[in-house]
Amino acid sequence: MRKVREIKSTDISGIMQVMEAAKGIMRQSGNMHQWGDGYPSETVILSDMGKHGGFVIEDDSCIVAYFAFLPSPEPTYSKIYDGEWIDDTQPYHVIHRIASYPEVHGIFNTIMDFCFSHDANIRIDTHRDNLIMQHNILKHGFSYCGIIHLANGDERLAYQRLNLIRSV
Repeated sequence: MRKVREIKSTDISGIMQVMEAAKGIMRQSGNMHQWGDGYPSETVILSDMGKHGGFVIEDDSCIVAYFAFLPSPEPTYSKIYDGEWIDDTQPYHVIHRIASYPEVHGIFNTIMDFCFSHDANIRIDTHRDNLIMQHNILKHGFSYCGIIHLANGDERLAYQRLNLIRSV
């Protein structure tokens, strides 16, 4: 049975194995440059954990995926180029570092169900070469908003989905 839970320090080794598998998926699909130079490192994952924003997905108590779900503000989202955010006034959450094993399917659905059960305003970004992630993002109702730059200057395609609550 699939379960989402916050990470603990004893999960780090399993998470790093998932990260390596995800890098393999990226390279096989032509995304040769995202997540290079040891990123994401254990330090990054521990930082997510310290913010209570690191999550694993387990199947039968085995870690099969990782993602970060962090509250705003996201510093790299303060400036967007060639576009604009759908809503730039309300608080939001950001999803980062989605990773899973290649043989596990439906992970993005599980992540979206979890995240939208906690916030209706979510942003996400991805590398221009990550066509698999771009497909999943658009398939799940996100709108392309423009380009953001990471702290190191690298460009990312930025998306937002805002679920409006309608009163009856």
